[in-house]
Formats: sequence, structure tokens, C-alpha cells
Amino acid sequence: MGRSRYLRATHPGPDGGLDPEAPEALLECLTAVSERIGRAAVLIAMDDLSAIAVSRVAPMLTDRFRIPHQPDNLPARVADKAELSRLCARWDVPHPETVIPASGAEAAEAAWRLGLPVVAKWSRPWLLPAAAGLRSTTLVHGVAEVRRLYERSAEAGSRLLLQRFLPAGPDTDWFFHGAFARGGRPLLAGSGRKELSWPVRTGLTAVGRWLPDPAVEESGLRLAERLGYQGILDLDFRCDERGTFRLVDFNPRPGAQFRLFTDDRGLDVVQAMYLDLTGQRVPEPVGGPGRVFVAENYALLAAVRGRRLPTATAARSADTAAGAAAGPAAGSGAGRDAVPGGAGAARVPGPVPPREERRAAEAGPVLPAGRRPEPGPPPAAGPADGARGPLAGRRPGPVRAAPPRERRGRVEAAWFAPDDLGPFLAMLGAFLGRGLGKGARALRGVPEQGRRGARAVRAPRQRGGERPGPPARRTPPEAPAEPDELVTR
Repeated sequence: MGRSRYLRATHPGPDGGLDPEAPEALLECLTAVSERIGRAAVLIAMDDLSAIAVSRVAPMLTDRFRIPHQPDNLPARVADKAELSRLCARWDVPHPETVIPASGAEAAEAAWRLGLPVVAKWSRPWLLPAAAGLRSTTLVHGVAEVRRLYERSAEAGSRLLLQRFLPAGPDTDWFFHGAFARGGRPLLAGSGRKELSWPVRTGLTAVGRWLPDPAVEESGLRLAERLGYQGILDLDFRCDERGTFRLVDFNPRPGAQFRLFTDDRGLDVVQAMYLDLTGQRVPEPVGGPGRVFVAENYALLAAVRGRRLPTATAARSADTAAGAAAGPAAGSGAGRDAVPGGAGAARVPGPVPPREERRAAEAGPVLPAGRRPEPGPPPAAGPADGARGPLAGRRPGPVRAAPPRERRGRVEAAWFAPDDLGPFLAMLGAFLGRGLGKGARALRGVPEQGRRGARAVRAPRQRGGERPGPPARRTPPEAPAEPDELVTR
């Protein structure tokens, strides 16, 4: 952060760190920062802990900062996994089946009923003590492990939740980002698909694509409207075996991949929030769907341990198929290849096609299309003149289609945590491990005489003029098993 060319100055945080349960230190710190700045500044929290703490001191900072209005301790409520499950049930937002056990025996019974493996979550993960060795989310495979986790509830500081496990696969992980004005009115919003993640299939987005989906967008907009949400949010969805998108996480702040949702003029959710808080007009978003986001270090590591990255050939195939699906007029013109980390991107021609057509267009060896029933009719194409941008202040509807020559899904590349050597060392270890594994498998297939022994050698003549019979055929080595994923189910 300190090396960013966009950064003018930094201010130290509270002494002793940030504690959302005792926000007095944060209030004192922000008051001092306001005195140094000398005028009201926009304040946007960038993680859950900060969002919860800032919302608790915001009423005392209204004259010093421009802060999104979050009434009734809203960030803590939506970040609380137990409260989120109740809100989803009340407002008919699909959510994984969740049980909050009241005893160890009830936790064991719930695990059997939900079906092992089961997902165990602490309802308020920000209360977990750093030295406890507890994770906010754990995939549990046995009843005894469920009992042991429940017995540590007092140590964790919050209740244990058990959720039905939704297996991951191609086309199952989606997310929704949005910036909202007062009353839950959307300024800029969109849905996207997670195509690579780190850790594999369970972690943050390593490669993501902006793809409008009516079901995901409807759920995100409904929640924001019912909550009267003002600010930026990041929602995570997983599609179950029936084709239903289920909300698995609510983050009351920008997501790590928020730059994916940037329109053709450079407007993203943070800039839209800044303009709204400072009383400026937020321009109508134009274009955007089809963009690709790549966190380059994590994407490379995920590609080594999991699926392959999209290649230029696959991107050209998807571009050609999308042009055929959209029609000759929409498919005309030269597009650019979507190569993660490169400057170009595959062109998304014409209006956004329905989900099934879109997935058919993306089908290929890299991005296989999942089969899911259509949850509802696709949105009709919007009017050409006077149409608003992607979800700008309205219910889910059409995404404004820019002229074909302007509709290019650009690639947004980013390096996450450049001062953190963990991803680099893990990536280096994965490369070395794969190289050593290949070498070991090759050596297992070499004859005992060594590499030169593989050549044809004349057998010595035996007494009596008889030649020895043909040597016994060597049993080929067993085919090596596929390398285990870093995160196994």
C-alpha cells in the first residue's frame, strides 16, 4: 500500500490494533486523523473488522468524515453468520441449510442429518482469538470433530453453525458487488463468476469474469433494498446441484476483486461511492460485462495446483462461439484475445445473451459449461437511447449494450499482498514439487541398466550355439495418480 503511486499520505492506526468491541481507540485515532487532514474526508472501510468498528463510532464522526450511513449496527449483523441465515429465511433469499446447535449431542445429530462432510462456521469470526488456532470456517468429516468444535464455543466467543456442504465445481462459484446510495438504491452493481480461486475451490478469486446473471443480481439487490443498505457490499454465492444460487457470505465492504466491476469509463464501486458521498452526480455506467480479473500470483499458483488458466486459443474459440450465438451483426468486427495478465481481452459482442446461450458459447476444454435449469426468463434487451447502465438505481434488468467496437472485456491484473512472501514461496514449492515428481516418475520407468540400457544390445552366444529366448517383457510402471489438490474434500 505504501508504494502505490495513487497514495498521497498514510496515517497510523490505533495503538494496540483494532478492536470492534472497544472502538474508543479507533474514535480517538480517527479524530486525530481528521485534525491533520483539516476538512471532511470520505471514509470507506476495506475489511469486515474495520466496517464493524467504523459503524459503531460513525455517529460521533459525522462532522469530520463522510461515511455511508449504516443504521442499527448493520455491518455486524450481516457479518454475523447466524443473523445472516435468519435474514435470508425472512426475505426468501436462498441460503445453505443451517443449524445452530445448543449442545454437543445436538451438533452431532445435526451433522448426521445434514450429511457429512458438513461445514462448521463460527457466527462472529472477528471474535476468534489469534492464538486459539481456530478457523472461521472448517469442513468437518466426522461427528467426533463436530463435538470437539462445539466444546470450544466459549473459547471462540460466538456460536457454532453447521451448514449443508455444497460441493464446488465448474460454474458453481459466483459473486455480486454493488455500491448503494441511501435506501439501497444501486449506483453500480454486477455479478461475476469465479473461475480460479486460491486456495483451490475454496479461497479468494484468482481469476474472475463479469457475467450478468438475473438470479444472482436479484438476490443481491433484494437484500440491499430490504436492509436499506448504503455503502459497498460483496456477496458470495454457490450454486447447488438443483441450479439454485445460495448466498454463503455477506461482506459489508469492497471485495478483493472489486476492480473487476469497472465500466468502460473507469468507474468502479469505490469511485461511485465517493461521488455519491461528496454530493456529485454518479455517471450512468456504460459497458463492463465480459471483463476478466486476474490476481497474477494467486492465479499462477491456482493453475499449478488446480485447473489450467484460460489460453489465447480457448479465448478465441469462446469469442467465435459467442459471435455465432449473438448473430452475424453482433459478431462482426475484430476482437482481442483474453489472456490473463495480458493487455487484451475477448470481445463480448452485442447484448448479453441468456444464460444457457452464454454457457454454450463458453463451452470448451478450459471453461466447461455447467448444466443448471434456468431460474427465470432472461432479461430483454433494453432501449438503445436513454437506457440506464448496469443496474444503476433499478431492479435487475438489461445491461446497456455499447456499440460492438466498444464492447471489449478488458483484463484487470493485480498482485495481491506484494509484501507477503507466502504466495510466492508456495508457488515456488508447487513448481519444484511438480518437477521432482515428474523426474521420479521418469526414473521409475528406466531399465535397471540405466539410460544407456534402453538401447538394443546384442546378447552373448551361449554354448551349443543356442541363443537365449526373448527377454521377459517388463511390466510398465503404474500410471501416476493425479496430484492431490491443496484443499481436498
